[in-house]
Amino acid sequence: MKKKSLAVAAVASCIALTSAFAGCSLVSTNNKLDMEQIVATVDISKADKFLGELSAYASAVKPKEITKRDLVMYYISYGSSVGGSDTSTKEKFNLLLDGLIDNAVLIQYCTTQLLADKVASEGNAALAEYNSLKSDIEKYEYLLGGAESKAVLSVKYKLYSAVNSTIDNYEKTVIEEEDDEYVGTDTRTTPTNLNTEQDDYYPKTADGGLDYFIYTGYAGYLLSGSGVYKDDAVENTRRATRVKAYTKYLKNLEDNYLVDGSKEDLTDFISLEYFKTEYKTQLESGIVNEYYDKYTESKEEELKSGNYEYINNEYLEKLNAQKENYSTASTFETAMGDMSSSSFLLYSPDTSDSDKFDGTNYGKFGFVYNILLPFNAKQNATLTELKSILEADDDDNHYYIERNKLLKEIETEDQRGAWFNGSTDYSFKAEKDKIYGGGTAGYFGSESGREYLFFEDNLTNSAEGERYKKLQAYDGRYSYNGKVYENEDGSYALLGNKLTIDGMLDEFSAYINYVLGDGTGSRVNINKTSGYYDKTDFMKKVDDKDEVDYSLFLYATGNVTGLDFKRSNLLNSTTDQYKAMSAVNELQFAYTTDTSVLSQYAGYSVSAYDTSYIKEFEYAAKYAVQKGAGNFAVCAGDYGWHLIYVTYTFDGGDTYTPDWANNIETEGTFENLFYEWCKSNALADVSTNRREKIINEYNKDSTVTKYQKRYQDLLDLGN
Repeated sequence: MKKKSLAVAAVASCIALTSAFAGCSLVSTNNKLDMEQIVATVDISKADKFLGELSAYASAVKPKEITKRDLVMYYISYGSSVGGSDTSTKEKFNLLLDGLIDNAVLIQYCTTQLLADKVASEGNAALAEYNSLKSDIEKYEYLLGGAESKAVLSVKYKLYSAVNSTIDNYEKTVIEEEDDEYVGTDTRTTPTNLNTEQDDYYPKTADGGLDYFIYTGYAGYLLSGSGVYKDDAVENTRRATRVKAYTKYLKNLEDNYLVDGSKEDLTDFISLEYFKTEYKTQLESGIVNEYYDKYTESKEEELKSGNYEYINNEYLEKLNAQKENYSTASTFETAMGDMSSSSFLLYSPDTSDSDKFDGTNYGKFGFVYNILLPFNAKQNATLTELKSILEADDDDNHYYIERNKLLKEIETEDQRGAWFNGSTDYSFKAEKDKIYGGGTAGYFGSESGREYLFFEDNLTNSAEGERYKKLQAYDGRYSYNGKVYENEDGSYALLGNKLTIDGMLDEFSAYINYVLGDGTGSRVNINKTSGYYDKTDFMKKVDDKDEVDYSLFLYATGNVTGLDFKRSNLLNSTTDQYKAMSAVNELQFAYTTDTSVLSQYAGYSVSAYDTSYIKEFEYAAKYAVQKGAGNFAVCAGDYGWHLIYVTYTFDGGDTYTPDWANNIETEGTFENLFYEWCKSNALADVSTNRREKIINEYNKDSTVTKYQKRYQDLLDLGN
C-alpha cells in the first residue's frame, strides 16, 4: 500500500493547472511584476528550537520566498475546498497562505533532518559536499540519493508524465478539429485498477536510467526519443499536431507570466525557468516524503511487535464494537453496503429469529454477482400486455406459463461494445504468446477464431515489477464473443454471437474451468430442472391460501467444486476461490445488463430476512447463499434470466479467528488487508501529529514574515 504523504505539494503545480487558470482574471488583471512580489518569507533557522538542536545545519536552510503567484495558483487549485460555504474570500486567502507557510516550514525541517542523517552515516564530508553544491535542485537531488537515484528518477517521471498528459489534452482537441475520425460516446463500467500504475513505478532503461521523456514535437523532444511514452501517445499523433498542442500550452503559460518568449527558447522545455521551478517543487515534495518514510519505518515494525499484539487488539476492539452495533439485522444490512478492503465486517448477527429458509436451516447473509440476460423490447411489450391480462383475470398461472415461453426465446450477446466504440477504445487483437506469459492455452475463445481482448496494459504488463496493477477480481482472458470488423473511420462493426440461457451456462462453465485450468476435468456442477417449460401450476398452499411458489422459478442450480472457501481469502489471488470469482465477475462485465452490480466490492448484499429485490431473485439468491460461496442459481424474473453466483457468506453469530503469523504478508488475505488498514490509520495519526509538532515548533514570529500590503488586493476581492 502506498504510504500517505506527510505534506501536500509545496505549491500548487502550474502544470496541473494550465487548463484551470486559462484566462483567469486573478492572474490576467495583475502584471508580471505584481505577481512576482514576495508575500511571505520563511526561515526556520531563526527559531529557538533550531538554534538549540540543529544549529550545525543552518547552512541547509535557505529562506523560502512565497510569491503572489504561488498564492493565486494555490487559490485556483484549492480555494473551493477551503473552509465552509460561508468562508469569505479573504479568509480563504489567509488560510491558503498559512498552508503555504506550513509547507515551507516542513520542507526546510525535512531537508535539515535528511542532511543530519546523511552526516550521521557518512561523516562531516557529507555536509561539506552539500554546502559545495550551488543550486537547490542539486542539493535536493543529493539528499535523495543523487540524480540517478530511484527517488529522483521517480520524481522526474511523475513530472514528465504530468507535462505529457497536459499536452495530450491539447493535442486531442487539435486532432478532433483536423480529422474527421469516429468519436465514440458509449460507456460501460470498467474493472477496478484499470490503467492504475504500480506504486513507485517508473520506466527503466537497461542500465537503470529513466526510459521516459517529454514529447513536444520540437528537436530534442520527438516521439522517437520519448521512451515508453510512445506506447501512451495520443492516437493519430503527428509532429505537426503535437507542435500545435505544445504551442497552445505555451500560450497559456505566457499569458500568465510563467514563461517569457522574449528571453527564453520556448522550444527547449526543460531549460525553461518554469520547468526548473516545477522540478524543484516536486523534489521538495520528495524530500518531505523521504523524511516521512524514514520516520515511519520504525513505527511500522512496532505494529507487528509482541506477536502482533497491537493489530490483534485493534481487531478485538473492532469485533466487540460490531457485536454491540450489529446485533440487529437492519444495522448489519446497512454495514454490508460499506464492506470493502478497508471496511471490515468481523461479526454477523444470529439469524435464528429469521424464517427457516428451507424448513431446516435459518437464512444467511451473503454477497452475490448477478448476470442478467434480459427480455428484448418486443418481449417486454408482450410481458406488459400479459401483466394487464393478469390484473384483469387474476390468473397467476397463466401469466407465468406465458412468461416461460418468452424466457425460452431470450437471446443475449456480448455487451462490451462500448469498450470498442466508446470514448476510449480498450480493445486489442490478442496474441497467444503475449497473454500471461504465453503458453499454448492462449485465451478463452481463441480456438474458435475470437481475437479481441481488452485492457492490454493491465493484462500484459502487470507482473511483479512491471508498470500496471492487475485488475481486481477480473481475469481478463475472456475474448469478445463474436466477429469484429474495423471500419475506416476508426469505429468497429460488431456481430455478437447469440446465447440462450443454456448457451450462457455453457460459457459460464467453460470459462470457469478454463481459468481454474488444473486439468482435472470439469469443476462446475450444473443441475437443470427437467420439464421446466412444461409447468402449468406455480402455486402452493400456505394456511389454506394459494401463494406463488418461487422455488418453481429455479431453472438451474450448481456449484464450483474444490474451492476450499475461506472468508479470509476473498482477494487472495493465489486461491481457486478468487480465480473462480474473477471468472464470474468478468462474465458479468461481458453479459449482464444489470450494470449497477459492476465493480462493486463483492456484488449485491443479500439479507437473511426480507429484501427489496423481486421475489424470484430474492428466493434464488437466498437459496444459493444458504448453500455457501461458490454456489449459483439461475432463476426467471420479470426482467429476464438471472444467473446468481455467491461470492461471500456469513454464518449468523460467527466470528473469524485471524492467523496473523501465517497470513499477514499474503496480499489479499483478511489479515493482510486489516494490517494495511491499521498501518494506514496509525501512520496517518503519526504523520498528522508529527506535522503539527514540527509546525508548532518552527512556525514562529521569528521565522515567518508576511507582507500583507502586497496581497491586500486579493483579500479585498470578495468585498
